[in-house]
Amino acid sequence: MERLKDKIAVITGASSGIGAGIATLFAKEGAAVVVNYCRSKASAEKVVEEIKSLGQRAIAVQADMANKEDIERLIATSLAEFGRIDVWVNNAGADILTGTGAKANLDEKLEQLLSVDLKGTMNACWSVTSIMQKQGAGVIVNMGWDLSIHGFEGTNPQIFAASKAGVLGFTRSFAKTVGPEIRVNMISPGWIATSFAEEHMQDDYFQARTKEIPLGRFGKPEDVAATALFLASDASSYLSGESININGGLV
Repeated sequence: MERLKDKIAVITGASSGIGAGIATLFAKEGAAVVVNYCRSKASAEKVVEEIKSLGQRAIAVQADMANKEDIERLIATSLAEFGRIDVWVNNAGADILTGTGAKANLDEKLEQLLSVDLKGTMNACWSVTSIMQKQGAGVIVNMGWDLSIHGFEGTNPQIFAASKAGVLGFTRSFAKTVGPEIRVNMISPGWIATSFAEEHMQDDYFQARTKEIPLGRFGKPEDVAATALFLASDASSYLSGESININGGLV
């Protein structure tokens, strides 16, 4: 049974990793998918081709989630192509750990996280609300971090936790504002085996983090995608304002 049959889903930051996993799983479950990307056009188009190979419709749309005009254009393009938006997943996040992001100073990293992860999530939620209200229904899934409440030492974790704790507070308040037409929930992943963990994390650090996890392994993008599917589908029809930790029992 296809749990998202004939639904239209927009996944931000969907060119790789967790976002690509969510986009692909949603397609397998019957959804047409808008694959948003900021810079990785080739990767986004690969995700689109994979979705089309499953027999589902998909398009790739460039938009910087730190830019409100880009968010409005992403919504307009999605509506022009598919006519409505049933599910919106705010997965896009600023990369402060690799490439130019890793070379930024602390103030620049903080600004990136607040602009993309927090303000981008808030602006996307506010912008898509009127569309979903006119439709009479909609689902929004935001992305957090399990350790934003529990805490984790280090300067980068401090500013990452600050932005994601903001997303949690916003999600819970927003859910109370837009119900019952729109359900709003959040996923809070822990240590996930993305390309960053595989390519940039030193083995001793990886092993130390793994030993802290009761289930004895890093999560997979598929683990997060499965939770996103649950929250996007009618299986979670009585959940709103909730945050689900996907962390193997770490927190």
